Amino acid sequence: MSVTLEVTGHVATVTLDRPEVLNAVDLPTEAELQRIWREIESRDDVRAVVLTGAGERAFCAGADLKNTSKLKGMDYWAAARPGGFGGIALRETLDVPVIARVNGLALGGGFEMVLGCDIVVACAEASFGLPEPLVGRLPLDGGMLLLQRQIPYRLAMGMMLTGQRVTAQRALDMGLVNEVVPRTGLDGAVERWVQQVLACAPLSLKAIKQVVRRTGTLAPAEAHRMRLPALVAALQSEDSEEGVLAFQQKRRPQWQGR
Repeated sequence: MSVTLEVTGHVATVTLDRPEVLNAVDLPTEAELQRIWREIESRDDVRAVVLTGAGERAFCAGADLKNTSKLKGMDYWAAARPGGFGGIALRETLDVPVIARVNGLALGGGFEMVLGCDIVVACAEASFGLPEPLVGRLPLDGGMLLLQRQIPYRLAMGMMLTGQRVTAQRALDMGLVNEVVPRTGLDGAVERWVQQVLACAPLSLKAIKQVVRRTGTLAPAEAHRMRLPALVAALQSEDSEEGVLAFQQKRRPQWQGR
C-alpha cells in the first residue's frame, strides 16, 4: 500500500509509504489519500492527525513525474484534485488538527501538503521548496496560494521565483515550522505536540480550526458574526461544561467530544 492509516488513542497517523521514490505521489497514491481524508472526516474518534513519510530521506518529494509527466500542464490543472495536492493542501472540510512530521525533503507537492497542515515539526535535516518553475511547471495545488499567506511577501516570492530550497532552521526562522529537532528527537517532539492537542477539548479545536480557515479573508467584525457549525456545536457541548467544572474541582477534564 502506498499510504497507510493507523488510528490509536484518538490519533490518526497517515504515512506516505513510497520511500524508494522519496514518497513521491503518483495517481493511485493521490486517490488513496483522498479516500483516507474522507474516512478521517467521517470518524468521531479521531481528534488529531500526524502526517509523515516513510524512511529518513523524504517527507514527500512532490508529484511522481515518471507517473504524471504524460499529463500536459493544462490537463493536470483541469483534473479534479479536491483539497489540493494530496487532498490536504487546500482541504476545507478536515477540522481536526493536523501535525506534519517532516522527516526529510518536503518539495513541490510535498511542501504544499506541509502548508496545508496546522502544526509542523521537522528534523534538522529536513528542507523545503517549490522547485516547479525549474522544470517548467507551477505549484498549482496550494503553493502559490498558501505560501504568500503564511510568510512575508518577499520571503515567499524569493522561494517561488527561484525554486530555491530552504533548510529546516531557515524555515523555522521564516515561520513555516513550529519546531526543529535532531532526527533522534523527532518522534518525541511530535508526541509532545500530540499530547498538548489531546489535552484540549476536541470540539473547541474543531471550532477554532474551522473559524480560522474559513474567515481568514474577512474583516474581523464580519468574521465574528459568522455562526459556523463547529463553533455552535462547541458552545452547546457537554465538554464546555465539563471544562469549567474540572477547573473548579482542580482535576483534569474528561473530554467526550460531545
